Amino acid sequence: MSTLEAVTLDQVVDTARYPLSELESAEGQAVVSRARRELSALGCTVLPDFIRPSLRDVLSQECSGIAPRAHFDTETVNVYNLAVDSALPQDHPGWKTFQRGNAFVARDRIPADALISRLYSHEVFHRFIARCFGLPKLYELADPLSGLVLNVVEPGMEHPWHFDTNEFTVSMLTRQAQAGGVFEYCPNIRSAQDEKFDDVRDVLEGRGERLIRSLPLQPGDLQLFKGRYSLHRVSSVRGDVARHSAIFAYSERPGVVGSVARTRQLFGRVLPEHLAAEGRAVRGDRLLD
Repeated sequence: MSTLEAVTLDQVVDTARYPLSELESAEGQAVVSRARRELSALGCTVLPDFIRPSLRDVLSQECSGIAPRAHFDTETVNVYNLAVDSALPQDHPGWKTFQRGNAFVARDRIPADALISRLYSHEVFHRFIARCFGLPKLYELADPLSGLVLNVVEPGMEHPWHFDTNEFTVSMLTRQAQAGGVFEYCPNIRSAQDEKFDDVRDVLEGRGERLIRSLPLQPGDLQLFKGRYSLHRVSSVRGDVARHSAIFAYSERPGVVGSVARTRQLFGRVLPEHLAAEGRAVRGDRLLD
């Protein structure tokens, strides 16, 4: 039996500070207003100590227990997930490549009674996240692998510069690295109308310090992020301890399933649901991925 099996959401989340069930209260409106303001201005907001301190060890232990189930694969990538031999203009930032060495535990290998699973599937949590992003409703991904994942960055590895396919991302650090493993991002470096290749190239070539922010995170902090428009990475992890973070993926529409190519890249396998959904994806913009 999980330590959390009989624990309510109110006991997991600091609901005095984050009143998830009372968003119309003065406190609830203040939390949502701050989140929306920071997301608009910076593309990111952090809700510190979202998980109660008494459960942080449980959070870390549960995720550490499932981390060995991750699919590990080091590959050469660029920020747009384009094939590295793509025909691109000579000065295109897609020519800059990195070694992606982070790994993912797929949703079907995360126990349903784990803390991160319970949060991901809780309707009150859904409504709270939707409200913070200014959306009428959010849906869990229909994808059996990528809806909820644990990101694992082992010592010596990094999650290099990239953009997200989803416009918004929800994540939670569950274990810090001994050193390194810093989340860095470039707020709103591009828009749905403009790729801003010059700025992206400056960051990739080490000339974009003015565009980069470093974000200190602690286990149990909840991070809301517009990763579709903000270039971001986790810097190289140093020491003897891997960095773990849970990623909660939602969509504005039901039935979303990842592509076959991207799913195989992240998890080393695909399921019948991915094959059946191939070719039905609907894009909200024409940005490169």
